[in-house]
Amino acid sequence: MLKSYTKIRVRYGETDRMKYLHHGNYALYYEEARSKMLRELGVSYRDIEDFGVIMPVLEMTSRFYIPAKFDELLTIITYIKEPPKVRFKFEYEILNENNELVNTGTTTLVFADSKTGKPIRTPQIFKDLFFDKFS
Repeated sequence: MLKSYTKIRVRYGETDRMKYLHHGNYALYYEEARSKMLRELGVSYRDIEDFGVIMPVLEMTSRFYIPAKFDELLTIITYIKEPPKVRFKFEYEILNENNELVNTGTTTLVFADSKTGKPIRTPQIFKDLFFDKFS
């Protein structure tokens, strides 16, 4: 299992009238954490696209426990629990400054050819990247 930590402070423009993080912004937080994790592993979205591969989100889940509030510093823990195949699943836990669970979620992405948009097998760059991490 791989794990990454991302810190994000809730900005005022991301909140609703109650000064809670608007539910629509959790997807953006997941994306930020996922991008950071991939960079830490040695590949960026730009690198992936340069190989002719795109990774659209196929499915997303999100479960809310307590609200995240304006100006709180959140910690997003991102997990990859199994090596990617045609699909690539990320799991998230979001904690507030008091280490309370705010949200859990998942995103499942699919590898696709950037020209045709059709699903493809795991690109070699990912096979190389994850070969020794799940052995």
